[in-house]
Amino acid sequence: MPTVKVNSVIFKADTLPVIAGPCVIESRDHSLRMAEAIIEITNRLGLPYIFKSSFDKANRTSFYSFRGPGLEEGLRILADVKSTIGVSVLTDIHLPDQADMIAEVVDVLQVPAFLCRQTDLLTAAARTGKPVNVKKGQFLSPWKINGIIEKIEATGNQKILLTERGTTFGYHSLITDMRAIPIMQGTGYPVIFDATHSAQMPGMGGENTGGLREYIPTLVRAAVAAGCDGLFLEVHDNVVQAKSDAATQWPLDQLEEILTVAKRIFDVIRNHDRTN
Repeated sequence: MPTVKVNSVIFKADTLPVIAGPCVIESRDHSLRMAEAIIEITNRLGLPYIFKSSFDKANRTSFYSFRGPGLEEGLRILADVKSTIGVSVLTDIHLPDQADMIAEVVDVLQVPAFLCRQTDLLTAAARTGKPVNVKKGQFLSPWKINGIIEKIEATGNQKILLTERGTTFGYHSLITDMRAIPIMQGTGYPVIFDATHSAQMPGMGGENTGGLREYIPTLVRAAVAAGCDGLFLEVHDNVVQAKSDAATQWPLDQLEEILTVAKRIFDVIRNHDRTN
């Protein structure tokens, strides 16, 4: 299977890359603190790291929910994180005309799950030449990811990452079918597992999305054992006060523990694969 490189971070190698950070950019200082704290943990564990945070949460449950600082200020903050901490950065793209401006700053453009089939958005992101991480929609089976890949490849861009983030199961719930990981890997592209969004319970938090944070470690262990090529975790130093996805962001003070277990499982799986 091909590798996808994001600067020094290599997917499909013998390491487990981690994409992590606050769900939404809350402030410059908070973003810098979080990036610095997370990279200290990933460096100790020898895990490649990409900082993630969104400048705009365009699909919030309530009109009155905090959305973020917006495109221009958000990109300024991400540029500061990148230069100050020395880390690659990823953020969401919502509209095709945002692509070039975002690509000037970030290292990976991420297409949100609800927008994963939007042709103009996919091709605009891909034409920047930057790696594109597509979150598989909650409404989409893993077998249907090929159409998305074709749209990106049509631009000549083959720097594609695919992310599993759960599938709608009845009302207000998601379920994760771990078969999706090897099924999507069958395309030849790396598959990342989004452990925090997979624990959401959409619509169950009143004006905010609910979730079951206590099951995130179980999902992480299962996904790494299933052979995922990277982990995605939204992480916050004060989950109760988080301005977005408070029910499922993972506590910073518990991050090293969950990643330590994930790395151990990853090493066992990779060693097994090499000897068989």
